[in-house]
Amino acid sequence: MGAVSPGTLRRTPLFDRHEAAGAKLVPFAGWEMPVQYPAGIRAEHLAVRGATGVFDVSHMGQIETMGPGARDLLQRLLSNDVDRLSVGGAQYALLCHEGGGVLDDLFTYRLAPDHYLTVTNAANHDKDLAWFRHHAQGAEVLDAHDRYAMLAVQGPGAREIVQAMADAPLPARMNTAQRVLGGRSVLVCGTGYTGEDGVELLADPDHAGALWDEIVHRGAAPTGLAARDTLRLEVCFHLYGNDLTEERGPIEAGLGWACKEATGFIGAEAVHAAREAGPAQRLVPFRLTGPGIARQGNRIEGGGEVTSGTLSPSLEVGIGMAYVPTQRAAVGTELQIDVRGRVRSAVVAEKPLYRREEQETHG
Repeated sequence: MGAVSPGTLRRTPLFDRHEAAGAKLVPFAGWEMPVQYPAGIRAEHLAVRGATGVFDVSHMGQIETMGPGARDLLQRLLSNDVDRLSVGGAQYALLCHEGGGVLDDLFTYRLAPDHYLTVTNAANHDKDLAWFRHHAQGAEVLDAHDRYAMLAVQGPGAREIVQAMADAPLPARMNTAQRVLGGRSVLVCGTGYTGEDGVELLADPDHAGALWDEIVHRGAAPTGLAARDTLRLEVCFHLYGNDLTEERGPIEAGLGWACKEATGFIGAEAVHAAREAGPAQRLVPFRLTGPGIARQGNRIEGGGEVTSGTLSPSLEVGIGMAYVPTQRAAVGTELQIDVRGRVRSAVVAEKPLYRREEQETHG
């Protein structure tokens, strides 16, 4: 996972596994990644909803922050309150610029009192690392990306599969702990991007293949980036570059809960002003009320734009998220979306779009 020449796609330590499994490999954020396997997107998606899927997310970046100034640095950079992050805890936050726009959304794990690990989006890793280093005073900032492979094991059966390999109980949701899995030391994190229970595993790249093989052997379905996108969209998790950008702030994106302006993070004043005034637009989830699939960039009559859209394998209907004028953001508001020259009707829906209990009731 070391440096490569410009224009060359990087490969994760699991590339050979994906190739052997017949995955369709595509360029993604500078990496050659599996978008789907022969079973197909729908089957992979439903495997995660109904059982267990395993994703290679080794393209994600990691930044290590250490030393007596680590807490102060992260409190200055991250929108959430780092003081609420206990050792062994996980926290979601945004990285903002002075104007309040979002540079990235991140998960940070506190490994020790003065030792933090932050996971970045692949496309933003170099930019984030430079931002961390630019603001670092009294803290050591390390690029830890080459030290980790990252696997996400997600679904109602995920914890059972990983627990059977572990030397001790797995950490609870939004917690992290070092565990031995199949004889290999792994950082186990109770986080994920699917709306299902499960864990994310950060391991030595040399151990990734054996871990993957064992998890698949125990019943997890190899799952690609396409199903990862449909899963996260059903539960309205944001995707950077679609639903989050430098031009939009956390309040209009519905992420005010992850912003604690009193900490004085970079961009806090702008975020506070937006919270007080109320944003002109808000990000809303929607369901189509008829046929069609809306996609990123589709315009909405009366103002607004789709940021993410797909056909939901669980709900069997077109879904998505869009920025719309605040006065049209209420649940139940009807939307008319221009999908390649055809008007498709939709309605603003509640978050999340998919709920397990509803599917079990009506399924």
